[in-house]
Amino acid sequence: MSIWEVILAFVVVVLMLVALLANVLVLMCFLYSADIRKQVPGLFILNLTFCNLLMTVLNMPLTLAGIIYKSQPGGDQICHIVGFLETFLTTNSMLSMAALSIDRWIAVVFPLSYHSKMRYRDAALILSYTWLHSVSFPIVAASLSWVGFHHLYASCTLYNKRPEDRTQFVIFTGVFHTLSFLLSLIVLCFTYLKVLKVARFHCKRIDVITMQTLVLLVDIHRSVRERCLEEQKRRRQRATKKISTFIGTFILCFAPYVITRLVELSSVVHINSHWGIISKCLAYSKAVSDPFVYSLLRHQYKKTWKDIINKILKRTWYGTYKTHKMIHRKLNFQEAVLDRLKTSPCSSRSPCST
Repeated sequence: MSIWEVILAFVVVVLMLVALLANVLVLMCFLYSADIRKQVPGLFILNLTFCNLLMTVLNMPLTLAGIIYKSQPGGDQICHIVGFLETFLTTNSMLSMAALSIDRWIAVVFPLSYHSKMRYRDAALILSYTWLHSVSFPIVAASLSWVGFHHLYASCTLYNKRPEDRTQFVIFTGVFHTLSFLLSLIVLCFTYLKVLKVARFHCKRIDVITMQTLVLLVDIHRSVRERCLEEQKRRRQRATKKISTFIGTFILCFAPYVITRLVELSSVVHINSHWGIISKCLAYSKAVSDPFVYSLLRHQYKKTWKDIINKILKRTWYGTYKTHKMIHRKLNFQEAVLDRLKTSPCSSRSPCST
């Protein structure tokens, strides 16, 4: 193995560990908190977490084995199943992000009618569409034997080994990425930019009220005035940062891999194998960033996972403390009995020993 392959294998291992830990923590929060389960976005986050976990457990280890051994890990049957799941899970996660953006757009733009526009039934219908959409492409690819081990990405994915099917495979790949990556990106940009527009409008209203209040309060201290102006600036930047994070992580993680897959269809451009694996690792990194971007850094999830950790630590500490306390009591009792026997007078029924 070259130094590049060692580095890439190490990156895949780190991605696996962090993704597994973060997504399991999101799943624990969902199971622990009844409030999170009651919310409609929780269904989309649960679906996204499910996709990320399967990707972490099934696809990443085989990619790691492909990097190390430079060949197909396992038999053809296993590779076909993993390649099928890779296409399905990647598409499903993209559409789940688009569904989350639609939910937040409705919540911000139509706050008064949100509960009538986005119910559990509506969320279930959206999830049903994402599953049908996601499973249709890998079914077509598997039926046409377009799934296999690709040395450029060291993983089992969409791959055409027959030159006579090249035109059909090019059309299929273009349609697939258009209706998965590009469609999700358009939905993300449209919905989140609408959310940003509404957020900026509300920030301007709050800024006007704040400035009017500062003008009226002539005797207000200079530090308080500066603090209010700083809070205004922070409030305007907060919404922009969140929207940029949602769209930016999607583009940064998926765009290099999708562009590489499309450029690969052209026989003119040669793609380095190291870059192919790097683009695959970037796509895998979305399973790492999603728990933090959509869940764990939000106030409700923060509170929940902190409660879980505190409960585990408290139970462990309390169990250890209780065990030590019982042992301490038992020793004190034994010492008290021995002291009593030493200091007690001789019994009348038995003579004192000399």
